[in-house]
Amino acid sequence: MQLQSSRLNLRPVTASDLDDLFRIYGDPATNTFNPTGPYPDIRHAQTVLARWISHWETHRFGNWAISLQDSPERIIGFGGLSISSYADILIYNLGYRFATEAWGKGLATEFSKNSVRYGFVELKLTEISAVVRGNHLASQKVLRKAGLQYLREIHDVKDAPPSLLFSLTHSEWLRKSI
Repeated sequence: MQLQSSRLNLRPVTASDLDDLFRIYGDPATNTFNPTGPYPDIRHAQTVLARWISHWETHRFGNWAISLQDSPERIIGFGGLSISSYADILIYNLGYRFATEAWGKGLATEFSKNSVRYGFVELKLTEISAVVRGNHLASQKVLRKAGLQYLREIHDVKDAPPSLLFSLTHSEWLRKSI
């Protein structure tokens, strides 16, 4: 299932995305707010990618490889909707990570708004959530622009400060979309 927004191309991840996944998730700069840090090696990225591909095969949705429409061969990020468990809470999780070259251009907001629309319209989800670190103000701003609201703290990473759980129900989204 490929999607397009005004500037972005989204396609399901494939095994050929391994090097791009490690380039983005292995970069210390993209992990500034991640208490577990960057991916340690390509094998770790391979394990994550296999899990993402399996999620697509099982659920028919998941993480996309993200590129700009004017340069579709260059992956600038990964993100999507996935079934995730955080602190024993099962959620439809909106997540993303962009390469530093894509920061500050509104691409995360564009991606998030389109992912929320896809989740509610195409997947018929009743609620979409996201987990963000308390000190990651830019991502919190993106989530709010996509319509999600702060619900509460959750303890999702051992020996780390709590994360913040944001959420948006389908009915709230419909009210905001009118």
